[in-house]
Amino acid sequence: MTGITPHYRSIRQLLQSRSFSIDEYQREYKWERSNVEELITDLLNKFLADYRQGHGPSDTEGYGEYFLGSIIVTKRGAKSYLVDGQQRVTSLTLLLIHLYRTSQELGLSAVPTLQPLIHSDVRGQAKFNLDIQERVPVLRALFEGEDADATAREESVQTMLARYRDIEEIDLHGELNDGLETFIYWLIENVGLIEIETSSDSYAYAIFETMNDRGKPLSPVDMLKAFLLGSIRDSGDRAHANTTWKKTINDLISWESEPDAERDANFVKAWLRAQYAQSVRERKAGAADKDWELIGNAFHRWARDQAQRLNVGEGGENLHFMTTEMQFFANAYKRILAASRDYTPHLEPVFYNAHNNFTLQSTVLLAPLIVGDNDATVRDKIAATATYLDIWIMRRAANYIRITYSNVAYSMWMLTKDIRRLPLPELVEVLQRKLQEDAEQVSFDGAQARGRSGLKGLAVNQFSHRYIYHLLARVTAHVESESGRPDNFMNLVDRQQSNPWDVEHIWAHRYDQYQDEFETEQDFLEWRNQVAGLVLLPADVNRSYQDRVFQDKVPHYAKQNFYAASLTAAAYEHQPQFSAFVRRSGLPFRPYGRFGKEEQRQRQELLEGLVERICSPSRLDKYR
Repeated sequence: MTGITPHYRSIRQLLQSRSFSIDEYQREYKWERSNVEELITDLLNKFLADYRQGHGPSDTEGYGEYFLGSIIVTKRGAKSYLVDGQQRVTSLTLLLIHLYRTSQELGLSAVPTLQPLIHSDVRGQAKFNLDIQERVPVLRALFEGEDADATAREESVQTMLARYRDIEEIDLHGELNDGLETFIYWLIENVGLIEIETSSDSYAYAIFETMNDRGKPLSPVDMLKAFLLGSIRDSGDRAHANTTWKKTINDLISWESEPDAERDANFVKAWLRAQYAQSVRERKAGAADKDWELIGNAFHRWARDQAQRLNVGEGGENLHFMTTEMQFFANAYKRILAASRDYTPHLEPVFYNAHNNFTLQSTVLLAPLIVGDNDATVRDKIAATATYLDIWIMRRAANYIRITYSNVAYSMWMLTKDIRRLPLPELVEVLQRKLQEDAEQVSFDGAQARGRSGLKGLAVNQFSHRYIYHLLARVTAHVESESGRPDNFMNLVDRQQSNPWDVEHIWAHRYDQYQDEFETEQDFLEWRNQVAGLVLLPADVNRSYQDRVFQDKVPHYAKQNFYAASLTAAAYEHQPQFSAFVRRSGLPFRPYGRFGKEEQRQRQELLEGLVERICSPSRLDKYR
């Protein structure tokens, strides 16, 4: 077909001093945290297979390449329009901006190399490589290191901000240290894709439809099904297996009227890792991928190679695997999805972990299940395992330990192996033993041997804000429910409501008011941002109080949730259920007429007591 030209482009070749637009009817930027984590993890694994300590950018010429697939571009005059590929190009741009900002902070020589891949001068006019009107302000803010408008209504802008924060949390500098600059040059030179360039829209959309409709290649799920069906000889059994498989997959993709074309593959990865992965890539340069990674990259090929372990293939139990087993785990997976989205009685820990963006949760929760477990047993195994994860995650968040995919994959593989197909009493015993062993290394009061300070050192910063918000919501909801009010955690973390909750600093942002207590403004800010000096309030209340001193704010705190109101004498008057909780818990609740260093130390003791209650391993006792 004339007018169609495919080119292989490295990231540098694709983006160097170029800009792309999209048509207004294109879908929004939709990538989720799991998509970003998976991409960056794949890139890191490919890079680390070749990287050795001491290598520099020039060494990457002999490194392996990574292929990102294809994009479709149509030319209209001097402008290029992305017909297919805006999700990847947007995500790459966010990653490059993060690397650019980090390189600036570290003084790396990659800064001038990265800049024209993000932002360039086109005939005297500054342009971003993504020249999309409503997205340019957020790109400019991120590129220049300024605060982006978090109130923007456009879905794509909100998603871009969220994914950029996710990339920041992954912390590639922390992962690679001295290897970061080498990684940057490998990324822009050795990572590439096919750019299919067309001279007209009609050609572009014809190719797009062919690739995504009639000519769409078989997915890994389709190829796994074909392999399994091929060994079922009885025509009736084969028809039954095919029908059941198709229904299960369609139910997953269209689950709860929230279609997701990748949900079936994500389920299969979680199922096979949880129930069958026996090995994981060694944590050293040059190590080969093992079960865990191979399932994530191409589970259909892995299943064919491991047919004996799965008891499928010639002479295997293919019918049982495709019907009974798959349906059982698909139903459990949907149950986990539902509890991750909605605050579900008995499965609240699943929601907590989802709110903390723990992307490997589904895999771990499927591990202890046994085909044939009844409904109550499935629920309790999921809840018990999610409770373990909740405590494990909260301990790490309090100690500034990253819980991104690449940081925890090895630990989660170990965990899935240890709890795989355990009866409920044994599962609880193993989980409690693991929490006890874990507390020797990571705890809320710090583990001095590891140089960690726990809650005492937890303060608001770029890494911790998300987790502090979650922790304060947990504490607030706990005090409310223990004092006879409804458990309002889901409301506290709902960012879509018209007046969402925000973190409120008890100390006013006015160093001049506190110079008698602090030698320097930096010392004041460290105390002000420490977690014991924070509460949650509705956003409109927060905005109206933020510059007021404690004595002016305290009457208004009395009208808020009990955790905030407990700073005031009013909370202890005519509130019998709250007073009963204070007596029952033995926790050091007390009101204050002023709020200084000593009062914050007392508040710290209260917070530590509340967190120990919320994250006590004894929560698992009820599942025995």
